[in-house]
Amino acid sequence: MSAAAAAVETRTLLEVRNLHVNLGQSHVLQGVSFDVPEGGVTALLGRNGVGKTTTLRAILGLVGRRGTVTLGGEDLTSLATHRIVRRSVGYVPEDRDIFAGLTVEENLRLAERDDEPRYDLVYDLFPELKERARQRAGTLSGGQQQMVAIARALLNDNRLLLVDEPTKGLAPLLVAEVARVLERVAELTTVVLVEQNLGVVQRVARDAVVLDTGRVVHTGRARDLLADKALVHRLLGVG
Repeated sequence: MSAAAAAVETRTLLEVRNLHVNLGQSHVLQGVSFDVPEGGVTALLGRNGVGKTTTLRAILGLVGRRGTVTLGGEDLTSLATHRIVRRSVGYVPEDRDIFAGLTVEENLRLAERDDEPRYDLVYDLFPELKERARQRAGTLSGGQQQMVAIARALLNDNRLLLVDEPTKGLAPLLVAEVARVLERVAELTTVVLVEQNLGVVQRVARDAVVLDTGRVVHTGRARDLLADKALVHRLLGVG
């Protein structure tokens, strides 16, 4: 590989430095720092309650934080959330946050930001959403609602996509479907993925960052982490 090719391969898109978040009396993030390389999936892992969701929300400016967040060399730290989103950052929240009283089509239209929303991509990945365009989102199954949540983020050509627990509560067949979609998405953009299902992580993630009690305790290739069963047990509490 040439030096130029190596530089492209290892280019950093997102830099998080010394991130602190206090929620009430809890010091949730205690100096979190990590890099996300451009392209592919970086998995943000850890036991429940260690600050993974808070990290995504802090990157987006949805919670008060100290430290710095830089995207493509631009400091986002002082920007309001809507301005960060306009820097081509998409977000799929843990609890989907769809508009239950609106139709699938209306949910998608509200998410449009670019002049040419990528409906062809969305309907290629989720043909069922096209069939259910006039159906109220609140009447969809949990898996279908997750499709809407992911589709909203994919409508726009985002440089960075933050995805929080996309397989949570889904049946195994739907988990496999979400993993397939994430593989496709990773070919188009950079993804930071919070995910408890290590089978999905193994399938889609290139890099991994592990949090514990509000601090980064491990970074590296996802496959190397998951191949070390003792390390997985020590850091994630699973066998």
